[in-house]
Amino acid sequence: MTSIKSIAQDMGVSTATVSNALSGKGRVSVALADRIKARAAELGYQPSTAARALKTGHSGILGLVMPDMTNPLFPRIAQQLSIAAEARGLGILIGDSRGSEARQTEAIKALIGRGVDGLVVVPQKGTSPVVPTLPSVTINTGSDPRNTVSADHAGGGALVGAHIRELGHRQVVILGGDPVSDVQRDRVSGMIAGLGAGVRYDVVWGEHGLVRLRGLAQEGASAVLATSDLLALAALSQLHRSGFSVPEDISLTGFDDLPFASFTNPPLTSTAQDMTQIAECALAALTGQISGQPRPETGKLVPMRLVPRGSSTTAKCLTTPTPQTPTPQQERLT
Repeated sequence: MTSIKSIAQDMGVSTATVSNALSGKGRVSVALADRIKARAAELGYQPSTAARALKTGHSGILGLVMPDMTNPLFPRIAQQLSIAAEARGLGILIGDSRGSEARQTEAIKALIGRGVDGLVVVPQKGTSPVVPTLPSVTINTGSDPRNTVSADHAGGGALVGAHIRELGHRQVVILGGDPVSDVQRDRVSGMIAGLGAGVRYDVVWGEHGLVRLRGLAQEGASAVLATSDLLALAALSQLHRSGFSVPEDISLTGFDDLPFASFTNPPLTSTAQDMTQIAECALAALTGQISGQPRPETGKLVPMRLVPRGSSTTAKCLTTPTPQTPTPQQERLT
């Protein structure tokens, strides 16, 4: 294994010079430091995390707590955070809450016990855990007062709502997965804002909401706005079983632009999160705290992007005159 001492002997300099060049400290000229770094890379030098921990008091390892790794959205977030950490010379240990608040607490404790320098927490729905003993950041949604950075879920919902309104839909269904989720509630409120006055909507949730889609479509709903791509996929199946064609009879939108969204039949209109920017902001805030900076008091919201595809189209009702007096919005929570 290549060591600082062997690099120093190879280049005919002191071990202190090599150490300072690799760490960016001390009085080493830029030209010499670049030569040392290049030679260290050629020799396959890897810094010892154990040695760094003894010297600096930091392990160089961060903890990441995810709510449910079986959901295809969360591995994408984990990958971007891993890339952002690696670019800073840091590693990541992942704890999976597995959809349980109790497991989330255990994962946080386990990672702290492993000696991580700080934690990134993507909370289990309906929770906002406090990590009192370590620097930490939370990736959740704007309505969570502990949110450090997140996609603008309400803004993304508004993009979807405005898209459906502009296509001429005047009676829609908003389909959420679980009203306990802060993220989904923000998406729903954004959709309602984007639909604006004159568009009637029903908000339904979960399995019971999926069952109600047939009746609501028969009552005149011409679009279904789902709070996730997975939920939109379930809605697509339910509508087809009920004899409705998407988008000929009813338009459908999802959320998150998961990889399968472009391969469904029809391809699914969705919204995309800027995972790279979210990860960069989260790691910048966390490493800042580790170096002594305060935790950001205000969470940063990263704009989402609408991705229109074939599952949403012009409403048949567009050819019907729009009433002069806007129809009162009626929200029925189930």
